[in-house]
Amino acid sequence: MKGVLLLLLSLWFIWSPVGVFSSSGNTSSSSLKPKVIHIGALFTVNSVIGGAVKPALEAAIDDVNSDPNILNGIELKLVLRDTNCSGFIGIIEALQMMQSDIVLAIGPQSSGIAHVISHAVNELQVPLLSFGATDPTLASLQFPYFLRTTHSDYFQMYAIADIVDYYGWREVIAIFVDDDYGRNGISVLGDALAKTRGKISYKAAFSPKDPVSKISDLLVEVNLMESRVFVVHVNPDSGLNVFSAAKTLNMMSGGYVWITTDWLPLYLDSREAVDSDTMNLLQGVIALRRYTPETDLKKRFMSRWNDLKYKGSSGPGGFNSYALYAYDSVWLAAHALEVFLNEGGNVSFSSDLKLGDTNGSTLNLSSLHVFNGGQQLLQTLLQTSFTGLSGQIQFDQQRDLIHPAFDVLNIGGTGAQRIGYWSNHSHLSIVPPENLYTKPPNISSGSQHLYNAIWPGETSKPPRGWVFPNNGQPLRIAVPNRVGYKELASKDNRPQGVKGYCIDVFEAAINLLPYAVPRTYMLFGDGTKNPSYNDLVYQVSQNKYDAAVGDITIVTNRTKIVDFTQPYMESGLVVVAPVKEVKSSQWTFLKPFTKEMWFVTVAFFLFVGVVVWILEHRINPEFRGPPRQQLMTIFWFSFSTMFFSHRENTVSTLGRLVLIIWLFVVLIINSSYTASLTSILTVQQLMSGIQGIDSLISSSEPIGVQDGSFAFNYLVDELNIARSRIVQLKNPEAYLRALNLGPKAGGVAAIVDELPYIELFLSSTKCLYHTIGQEFTKSGWGFAFQRDSPLAVDLSTAILQLSENGDLQEIHKKWLTHRECSIQINQEEDNQLDLSSFWGLFLICGIACLLALTFFCYRVFSQYQRFSPEDEETELVDIEPSRSSRRSIRSSSFKDMMDFVDKKEAVIKEMLKRKNNNESKQTGHSTNGQASSPA
Repeated sequence: MKGVLLLLLSLWFIWSPVGVFSSSGNTSSSSLKPKVIHIGALFTVNSVIGGAVKPALEAAIDDVNSDPNILNGIELKLVLRDTNCSGFIGIIEALQMMQSDIVLAIGPQSSGIAHVISHAVNELQVPLLSFGATDPTLASLQFPYFLRTTHSDYFQMYAIADIVDYYGWREVIAIFVDDDYGRNGISVLGDALAKTRGKISYKAAFSPKDPVSKISDLLVEVNLMESRVFVVHVNPDSGLNVFSAAKTLNMMSGGYVWITTDWLPLYLDSREAVDSDTMNLLQGVIALRRYTPETDLKKRFMSRWNDLKYKGSSGPGGFNSYALYAYDSVWLAAHALEVFLNEGGNVSFSSDLKLGDTNGSTLNLSSLHVFNGGQQLLQTLLQTSFTGLSGQIQFDQQRDLIHPAFDVLNIGGTGAQRIGYWSNHSHLSIVPPENLYTKPPNISSGSQHLYNAIWPGETSKPPRGWVFPNNGQPLRIAVPNRVGYKELASKDNRPQGVKGYCIDVFEAAINLLPYAVPRTYMLFGDGTKNPSYNDLVYQVSQNKYDAAVGDITIVTNRTKIVDFTQPYMESGLVVVAPVKEVKSSQWTFLKPFTKEMWFVTVAFFLFVGVVVWILEHRINPEFRGPPRQQLMTIFWFSFSTMFFSHRENTVSTLGRLVLIIWLFVVLIINSSYTASLTSILTVQQLMSGIQGIDSLISSSEPIGVQDGSFAFNYLVDELNIARSRIVQLKNPEAYLRALNLGPKAGGVAAIVDELPYIELFLSSTKCLYHTIGQEFTKSGWGFAFQRDSPLAVDLSTAILQLSENGDLQEIHKKWLTHRECSIQINQEEDNQLDLSSFWGLFLICGIACLLALTFFCYRVFSQYQRFSPEDEETELVDIEPSRSSRRSIRSSSFKDMMDFVDKKEAVIKEMLKRKNNNESKQTGHSTNGQASSPA
């Protein structure tokens, strides 16, 4: 770095006259309150930016010097140097400006010169306020004395990336001037696009001094490429040459997108009136312009613009936004100097010992002085905050101005129309940025809005943003050269070269696109074995092929390197194994229920029979009689309900309630039993030693997979099956041989493959083999394209359209309609009904029975409590004299209780009625006797 500085100093001292060096002493200083403070200015006066900056700077100096409220009468003097559009001259002029003992410098407008001058100001500790050097790399820690009083191109490039993402484009071509300003800005654009999954497909750089013919050659080259979105980042003085060449090449017509940085509005704003020829070059262009709020302060300055005596020309032309930033730079310097002086800062300079003349050098390096208060003034500048013409002037922690914002313009007709704004706060919006700063940031995709734009070719529909490359190269499409399952994709002798189900689906989708797709099919594989589909996808990602069409399964590791279309066929891995037919036996009728189900069902039949007998025994004569007869009644009634053929009528309310619920349960059980038994007897039963993928994993037998399929890696990597167990088979004939041989004779126990292949295989074997279980993975087939290919998105839409209009099914019928093997493996236990399917019904029935019994017992116990033993004895003598001598009426044993329960309901009611009558009579006699006695 020291070498660079010494080289620049050498160039300056060689260029400068000798008299310059003798005018400076070794040390210079001023009092604490100097009368005059010099500030430097460095830019190209005769340029689009310089033409507006010069009168703005001089007006700001006059405004500061005439304002009694700033600097307390200290005069600011501007030391102006013209770089004359030359980097070399700019360096010389900058060093001459530094000799004037300036306390700070304003400028330059060139990022290239700013890079070099930043080394000098670092050494001399002179803050540099740049209104036009927008190169993002200037904000690095390498240049601590560089402050930017405009917004960095970092934000402008992120604004362009948001516009590209808003319209759904993924690739752009960057056209830029090959200097620090252009290269570093485009570098940030690449980073910004990457965050939205976009990219710069090509960088087209040219020299600032290149003629239009060379720019035309560059545009011819980029016009052969796929992307039709061009981002132009050049200088305003020569930028129109790009559009002049593009117009000549018919690149300003429909289908093209042109986006420029702020140089184009800068150029248009600086012209009093733009001629129609120039506007015709720019129709449909999207451009960014640095946003400055419409404040009263800005309006007052604009009203003065035409009358500025320093302007040097008449009319409103020459103004642009950089005039505002330059004007604010002077006021920023004034505010900071006032604080600097009030805090005791001293405007003094000293010699730099590192720049002393040694070894007889005649360069007189000691003429450059270090500003002693440079570090203090720098910190004051960073802390200064005020409202200027361009808005709020305040630096954030990254030393950038706060609230970066841009107008989004659409060039059309005779001028530019604003279609929205971009701000770092909420990105794209149709609301002015200052209205959003008080709200929480919202950069979600749904909150991004722009008004409609007119595009090149005078169309209002946003261009697609890409075309097939116009370089004579059709789309290179790889097709797997399969050995088996040629219905899907295979070689063909016709001009197309390939045929099959996958090819027809792809062709049908291509035909739905609103544009032509030149293409050529290229077979992948030698035809002796199935190619590796992972290798096929990898070749697409490496740009050997543009796309791959075939039976390509969409799996995770492949989606990391290519983009897939919407799946056009569902797929998933299944297991195929040999099976044998199971013959029916004499005990088949027991198979519909499990053992537990049979046990619980029989138990509930008996339980419900007992409950109904208890509830009906006292009032229903059909449930009375000798014990043996009653026991037979219980069994008969219980099991006859299975066929709804019970002849006993229920008369009690509780008995009918229980019976209704039980008959509903019986109906469900009967229906389920009948359905299961019918399935067992009518559907062919097949059995296999393999129960599914789990039993296959736990075994040690060999497994067959299709050669080249992803199933091999899935079984090894995901299911941890040993590689030695997996046998790769290349076609259905190999499948058949391996299954026929079996694992003991060198074959396989089962085959794991995707369902579409298995359906074709089973139909070709006349359904001698069958799938075991269900699909244990879910995926699909799609077409593979290179990452971020826009064709993948358009084809996905076309595939959905094929599915909706039925064409996809018609193609499927054409190629893949074969005999369906509808017979599946039905294991015996798969058809059995277990208790878990019916426990709810049994629970409801059991609760109903228990509630009915509880209510019955409570009623009987209440009657027993009201029953009188004396009355019982009298009644029993009359009704059952033969039994009265065999027991004691007063016994309260359980047997007596059971005898009471066994009595008919009518007898109990009659006994209780007589007892109540007798108690009434006794009460009457007692009342009469008491009334006749003397008082």
